[in-house]
Amino acid sequence: PESGGDSEDEGDSDSSGDGEDEEKENEAEIQRLEEQLSINAFDYNCHLDLIKLLRQEGELVKLRRARQKMSELFPLTEEIWLDWLKDEIKMASESSEREKVYELFERAVKDYICPEIWLEYAQYSIGGIGQEGGIEKVRSIFERALTAVGLHVTKGTALWEAYREFENAILETAQPAPGSVPSSEQQQMLCSQLEKIHMLFRRQLGIPLLDMEASYAEYEEWSEDPIPETIIKNYKKALQQLEKCKPYEEALLGAETPKLAEYQAYIDFEMKAGDPARIQLIYERALAENCLVPDLWARYNQYLDRQLKVKELVLSAHDRAVRNCPWTVGLWIRYLLAMERHRVDHSIISEMFEKALNAGFIQATDYVEIWQAYLDYLRRRVDFTQDSSKELEELRSAFARAVEYLKQEVEERFSESGDPSCTIMQNWARVEARLCNNMQKARELWDNIMTKGNAKYANMWLEYYNLERAHGDTQHCRKALHRAVQCTSDYPEHVCEVLLTLERIEGTLEDWDAAVQKTENRLARVNEQRAKAAEKEAALAKQEEEKAEQRKQARAEKKASKKVKKTRIGDKRKADDDDEGEWGQEEEAEQPSKRHKGDGDGELLEEDMEVETGLFGRSGPEKPDRPANQKEKASTSRKDIPKVLHDSSKDNVTVFVSNLSYNMADPEAKLKDLFESCGEVAEIRPVFSNKGTFRGYCYVEFKEEKSALQALGLDRKVVEGRPMFVSPCVDKNKNPDFKVFRYSTTLEKHKLFISGLPFSCTKEELEDVCKAHGNVKDIRLVTNRAGKPKGLAYVEYENEAQASQAVLKMDGLTVKEHVIKVAISNPPLRKVPDKPEAGRASQFAVPRQVYGARGKGRTQLSMMPRALQRQSNPVAKAENGMVQNSPAASSEPPEEPKKMSNADFAKMLLKK
Repeated sequence: PESGGDSEDEGDSDSSGDGEDEEKENEAEIQRLEEQLSINAFDYNCHLDLIKLLRQEGELVKLRRARQKMSELFPLTEEIWLDWLKDEIKMASESSEREKVYELFERAVKDYICPEIWLEYAQYSIGGIGQEGGIEKVRSIFERALTAVGLHVTKGTALWEAYREFENAILETAQPAPGSVPSSEQQQMLCSQLEKIHMLFRRQLGIPLLDMEASYAEYEEWSEDPIPETIIKNYKKALQQLEKCKPYEEALLGAETPKLAEYQAYIDFEMKAGDPARIQLIYERALAENCLVPDLWARYNQYLDRQLKVKELVLSAHDRAVRNCPWTVGLWIRYLLAMERHRVDHSIISEMFEKALNAGFIQATDYVEIWQAYLDYLRRRVDFTQDSSKELEELRSAFARAVEYLKQEVEERFSESGDPSCTIMQNWARVEARLCNNMQKARELWDNIMTKGNAKYANMWLEYYNLERAHGDTQHCRKALHRAVQCTSDYPEHVCEVLLTLERIEGTLEDWDAAVQKTENRLARVNEQRAKAAEKEAALAKQEEEKAEQRKQARAEKKASKKVKKTRIGDKRKADDDDEGEWGQEEEAEQPSKRHKGDGDGELLEEDMEVETGLFGRSGPEKPDRPANQKEKASTSRKDIPKVLHDSSKDNVTVFVSNLSYNMADPEAKLKDLFESCGEVAEIRPVFSNKGTFRGYCYVEFKEEKSALQALGLDRKVVEGRPMFVSPCVDKNKNPDFKVFRYSTTLEKHKLFISGLPFSCTKEELEDVCKAHGNVKDIRLVTNRAGKPKGLAYVEYENEAQASQAVLKMDGLTVKEHVIKVAISNPPLRKVPDKPEAGRASQFAVPRQVYGARGKGRTQLSMMPRALQRQSNPVAKAENGMVQNSPAASSEPPEEPKKMSNADFAKMLLKK
């Protein structure tokens, strides 16, 4: 017993120790999260983690402060609000504390239209019914709730029923005691209360709501009088409308979150019906589940701006839009316009603009757009009939600040100002010239614009010229055009023509002569420069042609020499036929693997690739050779297979499979097992070379077209260590522009491009790094054709907000001693070749020279035996008794080769 007591004490001390350790860990984590939020207050997930920990620890003061800070930056979801409200309701006992809960409810119902929060609000207000005006306050809240969500097809019924139950409870308290005669006042109160309930039933039955048949039956049972005909008519009309809404509600019920497509279809349906209240409600329902979709907010705000035009409603929606999607500049611009439209105080608009500047836009041009929108607003405030005013000075100050902001803040972050054409300065110059009659200031601004690299563009000079023409004088116009002729490099002819036109209309003879001389000299220099550039380009093109011809000649000579060598070996073996036995087999087995060619497309076998890359500084692991007789049997059996040409009429049921391993033992059986999951396979046609070796690609024909479409989903599946490429079967000769690329090549704001990753980094390891900053939907590690990683990856997040946060936090991060670069995915334009490759299989051909991942090795030539080195300038070789001249050596047509006598031929051989 004594020892048992000791162990129990030890157990208690261990558990208390564990509790203390956990508490310390939580405190440390809370401190870390608070520090992180002090650095980046817009980290949504960090706010959530902090609130969760503080609630777990029972830190009510800190918890309230954390929720307050988060609600100032973001609209809170229904779950967060309900948790907050429930915690505050538990602590509210006095009337003053109840008022604070009411204020919290008022804030909650403004973020999103949530039936549950409205219901909770109404039920909480019933608890204060005993206070002065309590009943009227409850009714007021219920009426507001019905206005907000009473039309909600699936959740509106609960509010209507709660409201009726409240009125029925009041009716019960108004009933006279049994056996007593009610007074006239009591009788009047009873009638009034009954009428309120009747009215609630009738209002509800005129709205298409789920289970409205049950509500109608309940009304029939409750009412002592028959239901009026007009109410029945409205009820039937609502019932018909409900039938129209049901397909959309069922689609939402069966769809997966966020249901954007289903909501959009529902919105289109309600827009056609044209009921503003119902349109507003369906937009709000859609936004509650798609609050991070900027386009949805933009469409909703546009509808409110153009149709409803109710100030409180419009401004509330714009405010929620920018709080949900602060990185979207278009939403901020619309908000500023809406505030101006509804005559909001200037100080509030200026404050909102400052918030926009701190929102963290993801492109430099976004800052140019928000500045331009604010400057437009300030310009509209100015009364230009006055020589000077406070508003004009504020506008000028804002223009100067905008130019400085783009130069300092934006350039530092994006390495560009976003305004290379200086549009803000151009607009400033126009304001000064046209509205302020201050041409001197406009000229200073344009002088500044030209010094920023714009002097070489004709359109910039013509913009300035037109401004000077409209608001300046001829002398400055002439001066500007003379400078334009001297500086313009893109379209000098255009500015020359404008200068001559000016002098023709307004100039003196001296002016005309000076203009003609200047333009002629300038155009002569330009033409000379263009001629030199054209010559240089032609020379480069000629060099490229010569190099291509040399390469072609070298390949032809190599092919011919191989043919001669092969013939000699064959003759030697023929001569030694009688002596060949086991020794001959051994000799054949010891020969190095050779390049096998099929149909002249220059493909390499995988064994050849390994040997070649080894010579070029990237030798891989040696592979065991198959026995010679086994190779012979396989090749012979495949040689006997008759070649079947592809039937282009079956392209719709066929897929083209490439990048397969050349060593695949039985391609037909292997691929049949892979593709049978997509549907019934009619035929698999692997492509073999003339020597019977597999060339790494094949055609898979299905019985049905849908199976072929499903098979495209196996693209990039790893088969025997290589990514298998599966593409539609399209004849590139008939469709030269057809391209198969399964990934987007445009800007995707929810997707990141990561470079500099270590080659050993796995998808799971990268996901662990990325998921700390948001919900990762997909990760794609970029590999080469052999399935080897290239150190690049694409990471897709759930929305733009998470992606932009991840860029800020992950760019420059160290992963396995590698510093990675992270940016929003925006691939450069893909270069399209002038002439498409002929034949379908040519796009998958392996290049003749195979190098490592980083190109040619620096010591490549020194590592090669001299006998294998290829001369850069191949000399003419004698072949079949005829000397062939390299076509690259002379541009003239080659002369007919001179035939050699037997004696000459013998001399040549002896020299060699």
